[in-house]
Amino acid sequence: MVQGAVGTGGPVARRDQVSLGVLVAAVPRFKVDEAAAVCGVAEQRRGGKLPSHVTAYLTMALCLFADDGAEEVAQKVTGSLSEFGVWNAAWEPPTSSGITQARKRLGRDVLRETFYRVAEPVATDETRGAWLRRWRLMAIDGFDLDLPDTAENAAEFGYAGNDQSRSTFPKARVVAVVECGSHAFMDAEVGPWNRSEKAMAVSLLPSISSDWLLLADRGFYSFATFSAAAQTGAALCWRPPTQLLLPILKVLSDGTYLSALIDPAIRGRQREELLEETRSGAKPDPAAAHVVRVVEYDVPDRDGKELICLITSITDPDAATAAELAGAYHQRWEEETANGQLKSILRGPGKVLRSKSPDLVHQEIWAYLLVHYAINSLTCQAATGAGIDPDRISFLRTLNVVRRTATGTAAFPP
Repeated sequence: MVQGAVGTGGPVARRDQVSLGVLVAAVPRFKVDEAAAVCGVAEQRRGGKLPSHVTAYLTMALCLFADDGAEEVAQKVTGSLSEFGVWNAAWEPPTSSGITQARKRLGRDVLRETFYRVAEPVATDETRGAWLRRWRLMAIDGFDLDLPDTAENAAEFGYAGNDQSRSTFPKARVVAVVECGSHAFMDAEVGPWNRSEKAMAVSLLPSISSDWLLLADRGFYSFATFSAAAQTGAALCWRPPTQLLLPILKVLSDGTYLSALIDPAIRGRQREELLEETRSGAKPDPAAAHVVRVVEYDVPDRDGKELICLITSITDPDAATAAELAGAYHQRWEEETANGQLKSILRGPGKVLRSKSPDLVHQEIWAYLLVHYAINSLTCQAATGAGIDPDRISFLRTLNVVRRTATGTAAFPP
């Protein structure tokens, strides 16, 4: 597996072994190879071209070291790694243009396919803050990323605002599902700025598991979206829009009450009849209506207090109390934490992505998601082993440790 370098006496990694040692545990090479095969990306081994798995790890390294140029990143991560030895000095390092060409050959889909093969829940039964009774706490939300201002990026992703007052850079919109306990991204959809978060969320619903409690803010509610999420068998706890009418069907022992969500296409007398049937205890057709439990509570704010209203598919107070659901809903902010980790710490505040073409933008975003997943997997495992909440471990400090251990001194010729 490892051969000696002429004149060094030390171990040398073969070219096809070069990898980011800190990432291979979370993103193993065989999954990258599988993803490349599924996407029809041939392994390059001739003419000095970088193999696809090396390109994949280099692309992730570009996200790990967002402040550095491509050649500098290559020198950092193709140096001395404890798992693979040192870089063979006889092999010239890739240039910036060589890395870009390799990334173009890799294409937009390989790292997305790799993410789908890698991402899975990280929290265990012992992870603090990850559960509400038998349900794994998950949240869905969106964020945006600034892109280089090229004609290609502008055409595919667009700008925020309008012609009179638009954003400086094109923006990509990302809607993602996060495991609250670990902050790890589980699934994502990448699209143009003008595509709504609600529409993008629909494509993520098939990946929902029945042992999840999915949390969502009011921007994601529509009857169709709630219905599609409910059909997965997962428990739901969403904040509805303020204008949504929630008729009282029955007041429960804990002060919460049952209500009905009715398809807005059903109106007039038919709607009233459906509501009366539901009030009498009849189970409605899920295509037409859903019985939900409404939890209302006050939280202090600068104006005094704010009334929070939640709708949940957990209709039995014995299965989850109102206080438990209120506490669980506020775990939705862990999604905001994850978004901030990726945008403001890993990428850096106010930073624009590197990629000047749409294919490479997609590739880079999935690389960021993979690196973020790997770091939070490490954090969650460490916190669970220590018996503490992963929130108590600094993402920045962990990132700095990862950056230090991912680098090595490569013996490059002058």
